[in-house]
Amino acid sequence: MTVNVWGTSVLAAVAAISEHTKRGDLDDGLIFDAVRVRLIEIGEAVGALGPELLEYEPDVPWADVRGMRNHLAHRYFDTAHSVVRATLVNDLLPLLAAVERLLRRVASE
Repeated sequence: MTVNVWGTSVLAAVAAISEHTKRGDLDDGLIFDAVRVRLIEIGEAVGALGPELLEYEPDVPWADVRGMRNHLAHRYFDTAHSVVRATLVNDLLPLLAAVERLLRRVASE
């Protein structure tokens, strides 16, 4: 996966999450499922990149992003809404900022 495709995928998933949460709260099963799928997409995209690029953003816990993908994809009956909500509130915007910085870095090289 090229960096531009990766970055576009992550940006699209974050935008979709924003749209989903405008429609309702995570307590709505459809909203929760839609957000969960987009978080899985983000984790999948992160897993497709080499660590050499991700090292430019060491403050992002990339392994945790990938680990959340695995948890959401394989243990969906064991996913607390509070964990997904905390991810949206605390982690999504910093992740988005890091992805945007990585895309600018690649574009300038």
